[in-house]
Amino acid sequence: MNRTVIRAAHRPCTLVVCRGCCCGNPHKHPGTDHAWQLDRLRAGALDSGGRFAVRTTDCLGPCDQANVIVVQPSTAGRQAGARAVWIGFAMDDDCTDDLLRWAAEGGPGVAEPSAALALQLIRPPREARTRARR
Repeated sequence: MNRTVIRAAHRPCTLVVCRGCCCGNPHKHPGTDHAWQLDRLRAGALDSGGRFAVRTTDCLGPCDQANVIVVQPSTAGRQAGARAVWIGFAMDDDCTDDLLRWAAEGGPGVAEPSAALALQLIRPPREARTRARR
């Protein structure tokens, strides 16, 4: 069987926004306008001219650190050795602004996150579980 691997020539930085059981839940986090945040992220992606994309997913796992957003690197970021970066406690406008700015600048491997955003980095659930077992 002959298999051909097709690679995307240019995959943009992608913000994966958790909207599972806790993230985006107005009953669990009533002080945050979750719909407005998602609207802002989507509008930013639209205005970026393809520099970054936004998608939603079901529960990513670290519910105690909601809202969680995973910033996946672009093709250029991956070529520079970057991996996905997990951001926790992403609930306020400043964090949303920083995410929009970082994604528009290229995201992981291409640009550095703001100092404030860097303080919100969290471990992916699998990595956190591995460290806890040691």
